[in-house]
Amino acid sequence: MYSSLEQALLDLEKADMLRRIHEEVDPYLEMAEIARQAFDSKGPALLFEKVKGSRFRAACNIFGTRERMDFLFRDTLESTRTAVLFKSNPAEFFRHAGPATLLRAAKAGIRSLPRCSGSIRDFDECKLADLPQVVGWPEDGGPFLTLPQVATLPSETAKILTANLGMYRVQIAGNDFAPDECGIHYQINRDIARHHRKAIEEGRALKVSVFLGGPPAHTIAAVMPMPEDLSELTFAGMLGGRRFRYFMHEGYIVSSDADFCILGEVAPELKPEGPFGDHVGYYSGKHLFPYLKVKKVLCKRNAIYPFTSIGRPPKEDTIFGEFIHDITRPMVPSSLPGVETVHAVDASGVHPLCLAIAKENFIPYIRPEEREPLELLKTANALLGFNQVSLAKYLMVAAKEDAAGLDVRDIPAFFAHALERIDFARDLHFQTSTFIDTLDYTGTRLNHGSKLVIAAAGVKCRELRKCTGDLDTLKLPEGFSNARIAMKGVLAIQWDGGNNGGVLNGGAPAPENIAQLRNVLASWEYHENYPWVSIVDDTSTIGGNSQKSLDDFLWLTFTRSDPAQDIYGLNERFVQKHWAIEAPLIIDATIKPRHQKALEVPDNVVSRAKEVLENAR
Repeated sequence: MYSSLEQALLDLEKADMLRRIHEEVDPYLEMAEIARQAFDSKGPALLFEKVKGSRFRAACNIFGTRERMDFLFRDTLESTRTAVLFKSNPAEFFRHAGPATLLRAAKAGIRSLPRCSGSIRDFDECKLADLPQVVGWPEDGGPFLTLPQVATLPSETAKILTANLGMYRVQIAGNDFAPDECGIHYQINRDIARHHRKAIEEGRALKVSVFLGGPPAHTIAAVMPMPEDLSELTFAGMLGGRRFRYFMHEGYIVSSDADFCILGEVAPELKPEGPFGDHVGYYSGKHLFPYLKVKKVLCKRNAIYPFTSIGRPPKEDTIFGEFIHDITRPMVPSSLPGVETVHAVDASGVHPLCLAIAKENFIPYIRPEEREPLELLKTANALLGFNQVSLAKYLMVAAKEDAAGLDVRDIPAFFAHALERIDFARDLHFQTSTFIDTLDYTGTRLNHGSKLVIAAAGVKCRELRKCTGDLDTLKLPEGFSNARIAMKGVLAIQWDGGNNGGVLNGGAPAPENIAQLRNVLASWEYHENYPWVSIVDDTSTIGGNSQKSLDDFLWLTFTRSDPAQDIYGLNERFVQKHWAIEAPLIIDATIKPRHQKALEVPDNVVSRAKEVLENAR
């Protein structure tokens, strides 16, 4: 039960899970690259004791392994799981709970209530410029806070249990921000947006508090997908084993245990925020977003600045996702009746691809060979309206009744199960001209794009193959090459640019190029055995059975395609306004002019980060 970030870090150090970096480090690119390398090597948490340009220490990779996450919450994880189980299904909970379980749930409930404690006298004041100015990638618009806990209330008189605590990136310098301004980037479906809209309707400025540090449970709570009527502050107390301590200052919530608190009002106009090297593996561009007029920056004496590494998955937020998924798993069936489990695929950039298993029992007496997705479509619509799953761009949902042991985390097995059953004339359901993730640039413009639901239920209608010899008979048209088998029944084909009506030097294939490929596939004897084809810019890392091959396929396919613009198939037609094809489904996942640049860091920065880590051993 930690009362501060420093106490948690000292505990990690005692357990040999933390290293101190004694030499001075540069917050421009260097610190973020050190953090990424530490995570990639499954290294320890790091405490930087000398940060160039700042008097504050900094820490990263705190949550970098599941072992470390479990260690930090070893005394409270079981009681938190118990409380979540109670919340998800009280009747079932009481039916099976023994005295020990009831006691754990009661203690967790008591700890979940925030406690008013502390005062402004416990803090010193500083400026935004005093914080470590961590810049993660060369084209970032400036330094960003990457582990902020952003707190708002829905009204000036609202009670603390209605507070929202979310994690939205905060730009603290750069662009045309004044020294007392910082950009705040939140997505359109977040609770802070609801609070902001209400403030505008009431003609007042929204007061925002940004916390950094404090007990580790506070950081986890900020990314916890809580129901709209339940504050994340309750989860922070439950997981932390210690009630969330706060006090009010001039209408702002102040976390008594935070290392830093930034207090400000949302300005009436917008300012450019970004670019920012994001977790999908690309930059998000510079756009107009809300910003804060900062009234006060508070810091604890001997404060520590926490930050995380950002970039193509897996990164530290992958561990966050796994940890939270394990805790919240019981809530899925109760929140979404009919849904067994859901998995946002991290390697695809999280939101671009979501896999789900649900029940299909609308017509229980129908013969197996006549079954088709019906209830699955109802469930899919519910999923696309639920919490962060609503950001899914590709949603694949399969029926539990067809394979009791199917696991959404076994991606090759899930794809194979679905592709064996999909009727491509019936089971592809598009949502066009809809909202998509703010970080996804494959659509028509910011926040605008399309979604595709792929539903699979019933008996197998095709056999899949995974035989490299099959590719010998596939004679690709000009501009296409290097076909590889990504998974059973799944091909990746490289687009080289060509000069047969396409764009040279790796540009996206033109419609006539797609038509030529479609004609070749139609006459290929194995086209039904490989019902999924992704066109990508480079297939050199795809093929075989390695995790990297699978991850590269998922990342390239789902971060570089918009369903409505980039999907094709054989014998395309509309039947009562429903788009129907024959296998294979063809996805153009090549880089388009509308896409953002992939993240890269200079070689000298990589080398310097490696040197710092070696010196710290």
